[in-house]
Parts: sequence; C-alpha cells; structure tokens
Amino acid sequence: MGASLRALRALVLLAGFYLLGFILLGVLAAADWATVTWLHGGIAFKILIVSVVLAVPIVRGMFMLRTPKGDPQPGLPVTEQQEPVLWQTVRDIADQVGTRAPDEILLIDEVNAAVSEDARLLGLMCGTRRLYLGLPLMTGLDEMQLRAVLAHEMGHYANLDTRLTPLIARGRAQLIRTIGHFHERADTKVAKERARQEKAAEKRLAKGKKAKDVDTTGQGAMYRAMAKIYTAYARFYMRATLSGSRRQELAADLASVRVAGRDSAASALRELNAIGPAHDFYMDSYATLGVGAGLLPPAGQVFGGLRQLLDARSDDLDDLRRELSTEPTSPYDSHPALAERVARIEALPDDGRGAQAARPALELLASPQAALAALEEAVLTPEALALTRLDWADLVHESMTRYVGQGAQAIREAVAAEGTAPELAALLDAVDADPALRWRIADRFPKSEEAAAATGRAAREFTRPVLRRALQQLVTAELTARGAARWQLSWSDSAALQYPADGFEEQLELALDALVADLPDTEPLRKLVLV
Repeated sequence: MGASLRALRALVLLAGFYLLGFILLGVLAAADWATVTWLHGGIAFKILIVSVVLAVPIVRGMFMLRTPKGDPQPGLPVTEQQEPVLWQTVRDIADQVGTRAPDEILLIDEVNAAVSEDARLLGLMCGTRRLYLGLPLMTGLDEMQLRAVLAHEMGHYANLDTRLTPLIARGRAQLIRTIGHFHERADTKVAKERARQEKAAEKRLAKGKKAKDVDTTGQGAMYRAMAKIYTAYARFYMRATLSGSRRQELAADLASVRVAGRDSAASALRELNAIGPAHDFYMDSYATLGVGAGLLPPAGQVFGGLRQLLDARSDDLDDLRRELSTEPTSPYDSHPALAERVARIEALPDDGRGAQAARPALELLASPQAALAALEEAVLTPEALALTRLDWADLVHESMTRYVGQGAQAIREAVAAEGTAPELAALLDAVDADPALRWRIADRFPKSEEAAAATGRAAREFTRPVLRRALQQLVTAELTARGAARWQLSWSDSAALQYPADGFEEQLELALDALVADLPDTEPLRKLVLV
C-alpha cells in the first residue's frame, strides 16, 4: 500500500471516530426527544440528566484536538563536528535508501534505534527528523549490523511512515482518552455508591442492627456500556493500523538487506534478541549493584560495562540468538514476530556479502569512552551522578559487604533481644551456656503458616535452616569486615566470596552444621573464624 493510500486510510479511521461520536450523540438526542414527547415528571428529568452526562465524555473526546505529547526522550545530542564518522555513515545510508537524512542524532541509553519526524498538517508537510541511537545497542553490534539497523530506520523515512505517525497517534489518543473518561465516571459512581452503603451500614451497626452487604452491582453500567462501544472501535482501529505498521516493518527490513547484506541484516535482528535481555540483566545486576550502598562504576562504565558481560556470557546468549519469538510481543505490537522477520530475510538469495569484515560499531564514534561518560551526564539523575565512583572490583566487594551486613542485622537484633552482645564470639559463649538460646533466637524470625503451626521436633526442623542461614550471614559479615574474605567480581557468574584459604568453605559448612545440631558444638567455628 502506497503512502497516499495509507494516509487516506488513516484519515478515514480518524473520521470514523468522529462519525461514531456524532451517531451516539444523535441516539442520545433522539432519546431526549422521545422523553420530552412521551414522558413527564421526575422520570423524564432523570433520563435527560443521564443523557447529558453521557454526552460529556463523547464531546470531550471529539474536541481533544491536540495529541498529548510525552516527555522528551533523554539523550546526548551529537553534532557532525563531534562525531563526523557517525554522521557520514548515517548520511551514506540515507542516500542508499533514497531518503533525506535526519537533522539531529541523539545518543540514548537503550538497546534501540528509532526515528521520528515533527511532521505538520497531519503529515502532509515534512519536519525536523531525529535519529535516536542507543549506545548499548552499538556496544553489542559490529559496523555492518549497525548499518542494517540504521538502514531499517531510514526505510521508515523513505516510506513516509514517520509522517503518518502523528495522524495515527491522534486517533489512538482520542479513543483512549474517551474510553478513559467513561471508565473514570463509572468508577466514580461506584465509589460514591459504595461510600453511601458503607455509611448506612455503620449507622445500622451503631443501632445494634445487622448491616447489609455492600453491593454496587449495576452502578456505572451505562458508562461502561458506552466505553465498550468505543473499545470495540478501538480494537478495529488498532488492528487496521497495526497491520499496516507490520507491513512497514517488513518493507524497512528489505532496506536493511539492500544496504548491509542479507547475513548482516539477519544477524543484527538475532543479536538484538540477545542484547536486550543481557542489557536488562547487566543494569540490574552490575551497573546498579552498588546504588544501595551509594556507589556507581567508574565514569563511562555505567553503560560501557555491558561489553564485558556480552564477551563473558557469549555462549549463554547463543540460545537467545537462535530462539526467536514466533508471536508479536503483544496484540498491539507494531512489529511482526521476530522469527518471521528473520525467516523472510534469510530466505532471500545469497548476495555474497556474508563474509565481509566489520569493526565494532562503537568505533564509529570519535571516542567511545568519552561518549559513554557524556551519556551518563545527560541521562542519569543528579542524585545518581553524586554517588561515589569505584572500580568494578572494589564496587562489587564494598556493595556485597554492605548488603550482607544489612542482612545480618536481623540476627544481631534477635541476639540482642535475648540479652546477648550481637557479636559472634559472645553468641558462641552464650550458646555454650544455654543451647536453647538458638531456638529462641530463631523464633524471632518471620515464619510461614506451616512453620508457625508446627510443634516439637517438626518445629525445630523448620527452624534449623533459617537459623543456619542467619548464622552464615553473621559469619560472612564478620569475615569481610575484618578483611579475612573478599567478594570477587565475575562477569560470567554471580559474585563469589573468596575465603582465606583453600578448603575454608567446606570447613565452614561443617562448622555451621555442628552449631545448629541438636547438641551444638561451637568449637569448630571458633577455631575457623575467631582464632
């Protein structure tokens, strides 16, 4: 479907929203006429009031002329003087695709590349074009894969997809707003009725009478019925526009093949499927690991450390590169299933460009490290930028030490509540004097319903592993505080505690087992930790 037909369809769909509104207003007007003609008194007045309140959300939705604008995408604008190679690459790709290059390039902190255009007059006139390019995306791709991604985005410009976006977005926004108005009014009516019934129930209880159950069935039914009508049209609208959007994505994929080659285009999509989850995991488990301890990685490494994770876990990510989703991520996803897109590309004839060498995509930047550091300044909050910076090894050790210490606080408080000093040596002395102290301490920890109901030997078996874990946290906290153990960074696995000597971990396991046995023995732990 050409751009003109797609524009016409978008206009027809938007007009359909207004037509639906006029039809419903006409139905309400006809109901008012019939009411005035055939009915009188209080009933007629109530019907007229209901008609008016139902018409308000319709009119509000129809005359919401401006499409709500979201917050601007945070990012780092880069000029041609700052990044000449990147700009030249983007312009070359735009020329190959046959479209005008973007006017602005913003580096962002996502595994994504996207384009936008501030089109005017419902998309009839072009406007400022922007390319949003994620540095985490560039971190995981080589140059040819990045060219494929950029060609895909330039393909949207060539097909005028970005010009029609505001028109389509306006219809979606008006439908969503109108549906929201009706649901809001329905919820308000339910809340008022619930409050009225609850107040009446309180009065009955105060008089010693039995209160009736609160029942709001049927409240707001007319509002919800109107919302269902608009929801049905919204589903049709979304299906009609999304089917076109998915065809546009497939057409843009062909642009990426023309520019970068079949194999690079397919591998870029496969790589995206791996980089996305890897980036999420990296941000949760590495980049922000120290935030709770007031720490951040060195400048440029909040986003730049992703490369080390990708290298260390390449084998683990191979499954994601192979196992592509066969369904869109949601019924309203504008992209076809990734497996379908890759299959279409890989089914194309071999173009002989599969063995082309390519440098890492980040090398298109004048200084990748400087760009990564500048991006942090652009997108992180002032509070995050004020955190202390440590190298990765110290960051992991200090963060884990802080968190384990916080975890050990529960047993320290439980020990103190039993009248014992909250240090390991004092606790072991107290256990030697009163072995039952261990179970009283453990009783202070939260329990499951099953554990709380257990008695005797069964209760102790529920308690034993809980006590053992708490004691291990206490021991770990003391070892790290004294510098006898250190948390080690690993890009391929979780952080691990390096103990003072070989075999120490096995001996610690045995010593903890001895401490929580029915007849406790504190001596192994004393010799291992306190000597």
